[in-house]
Amino acid sequence: MKNVFISQPMRDKTDEEILAERERLAEKARCALGEDVEVLDTFFADYSPDAPYQGVAFLGRSLMELAKADAAIFGDGWEDYRGCRIEHRVCSDYGIPIVD
Repeated sequence: MKNVFISQPMRDKTDEEILAERERLAEKARCALGEDVEVLDTFFADYSPDAPYQGVAFLGRSLMELAKADAAIFGDGWEDYRGCRIEHRVCSDYGIPIVD
């Protein structure tokens, strides 16, 4: 079983949309890797968009989870979101495999 990190756009999406996309990406990772996967939990329910710079704190939490990953997969449109771009750069710079 592989630990998989999911990076996906979340801004302006409902919890239901986010969770449905996570399931789709987890299934895509299972198929691509040819084995079962454990999705690292980066859907943080305690997010408050009104807190100043909270996005930075959540990016830090996500990067701590990314350090546990055997591979990462990126949702559609990741290129347009700062956090996703940073996570992708970390994967590239540190050699964490990216599932296509």
